[in-house]
Amino acid sequence: MQDRDTLYPFEVVLQGVPASLRSKSARNREAWKERVAAAARERQRESYELGFLDDRPLAVSIYYFPSDPMAGDIDNIVKPIMDAMIGIAYLDDRVVERVTVQKFEPDVGWEFRTPSDRLALALDVEPPVLYIRVDDDLVWRRVQ
Repeated sequence: MQDRDTLYPFEVVLQGVPASLRSKSARNREAWKERVAAAARERQRESYELGFLDDRPLAVSIYYFPSDPMAGDIDNIVKPIMDAMIGIAYLDDRVVERVTVQKFEPDVGWEFRTPSDRLALALDVEPPVLYIRVDDDLVWRRVQ
């Protein structure tokens, strides 16, 4: 059951190459985290100014659409993104129970059958682009 006064699903689209946790430049990592946080704050203002954060369990999906085959490991982009969203999409990333991350490289066939409006927007943006979704719908954890 979805609460009307919820921020979720919370979706952010951001153009650029994600910084890796293993990046040798702490300055680049911090600059990337600030870009993610700024995009998330802007989206929060656009989507629901009065949204509040609590300790409900959440799921995060991160989709990366690079302009060229990705040089690094996809798992290394997760931590900087998750940390950047603290205080904006969730109070603390400890409430995140599930993280899905996927890259969609050029020249690899893939399709989204029913993308949300924000995901459709990401698909129309010139790569590289990042799509982040934070959701409180954890239907996967319920016993059917």
